[in-house]
This record gives sequence, C-alpha cells and structure tokens, in this order.
Amino acid sequence: MSDLGVAVVVEDDKDIRNLLESVFLQAGFEVHTASDGREGVELVRHQQANIVTLDVGLPDIDGYEVLRRIRQFSDAYVVMLTGRSEEPDMLTGLHSGADDYITKPFRPLELRARVAAMMRRPRYSGAQRQDGLRQDAQQQPAPAKPAPHAQPGAAHGTGAAHGTGAAHGTGTRDVLEHRDLRLSPRTRSAELAGKELELTRSEFVLLEELLRAGGGVCTRADLVKVVRGDYYQDDTYISEADERAVEVHIGNLRKKLHEDAHTPQLLQTVRGVGYRLGAGKL
Repeated sequence: MSDLGVAVVVEDDKDIRNLLESVFLQAGFEVHTASDGREGVELVRHQQANIVTLDVGLPDIDGYEVLRRIRQFSDAYVVMLTGRSEEPDMLTGLHSGADDYITKPFRPLELRARVAAMMRRPRYSGAQRQDGLRQDAQQQPAPAKPAPHAQPGAAHGTGAAHGTGAAHGTGTRDVLEHRDLRLSPRTRSAELAGKELELTRSEFVLLEELLRAGGGVCTRADLVKVVRGDYYQDDTYISEADERAVEVHIGNLRKKLHEDAHTPQLLQTVRGVGYRLGAGKL
C-alpha cells in the first residue's frame, strides 16, 4: 500500500476511468478500478479503500445504491462523479453519504485538490474515536478558581465558558464543547450526550468550524471553503451549487443532533448570510 493509501475508481467509461486512475497514481495512491457497481463494492471491501470515486450512471446498479452498500461497512471518502448537473442529483448523493460531488467534464487538478483537502483530515475507527475522546477528557485542565472579586463567568477566562463552543485545551488535542455536544479535532470524533455521532467528513468540519466560531456567524462562502479545505484562497469561486451543498450538510447535521427542522436551536440560520451556533439546549 502506498503512503496515501488505496483509491478505488468505479467508472464505466474507459477513457474517464483511465484518466482517474492516472490522477490518483500521480498523487501517490495505490489504485484499483471497476467498470460496474457490484465489482466496485467488492473492491472497496477487499482493498480497504481510503477514497472512492463513484460514477452515478453505472450499467448494473446506480451509484447511489453502490454508495449505500459501501456505507454499510466503510467510511472511506466518496466523491460522486456524474454528467448530471441537476441539483436533485447532487442532493441525493450528499444525502446518501457522499463527501463531495463533481460534475463531468471535470478538471483533474480540481479533483486532485479536493481529494488532498479530504486526506488532510483523516478519519478514525469507532474505537479510536472513543479512546481519543476519553484521553482528551482526561487531559482537560482543572477549572480555575475565581480570583477575588472576579466578575461572573470570569472563572474560565475569556471565551471558555461551557456552552460557548470555545476550545478547552490547546493545539490539536483540544475538545470543543457546547451543552451536551463534545467534539475532538484530534481524533475526528464527536459525541452527543455521551453517544457517538456518525458524521461524514464534511459534516464534521462544518460542525468544528461553527463550534470554533463560538456563536459568531459563518457565511455560506466561508463554510464552502472549509469543506473544500480552501481556507486561505480569497478568490476561490463559490457557485450556488456549492452553497446549496453546505445547506444539505447543515440539514443532515441537524437531523443527527435531533433538532427541529423548522425551529433549530443549536445550528441557527442567519437569513441571507450563513449559520451560527445558538444557545439552545440539546
């Protein structure tokens, strides 16, 4: 296995399949290819793929069904590739558990950049996530004692009170907390009331960004860049489809956080701007 891991390409068009194989080989992956959905599922299973590109229009079973089957045993990153540019197709892929969605024809450099952004945020197994949360919790500093005549809320320092979404700890070993929600960037893990949340990569980084903002507004464009990994590219083109994809991810997050879709209290919409962390109870 290469240092970057295993990529599986599931694509029925031979020319595109060869192009994708070349892109991943040049990036440093071990690559396996399949021309239909059933073969692709088995390759992902037996090769323990780290990332999968998946065509929607396959000859035997469609890409959405392939994705559903993959998600039963794998948390590999999945990028949907299709010639369909209609929004419902994109939303179906994201709702089904895809991490990204690119329409054909695509630019190889863009695909490679998006894959690189995903791989910078490695996933962990369920056991690793649980262990990491426990370790991070044990490493939390003891609450500071209030100084004499301290103002209410000053005991924890600025921006560190429980429920603000601020980070406890320092560096990459911190834990972000808000009410019953706990998130560890170090192990890419999250819990709600002590129960592990199964989040996609995109859902995780969006939730992390909102927690770090501590109630500040995150614009849709900013969140698109977070999902892509384009933190520092001010001139990055943001399409309506990109912003709509963020809305879908936020909607999926709300479901997993058991929020009321009509009156969400935790992940609040700032109309015409973006989203922010609310103070509502979980």
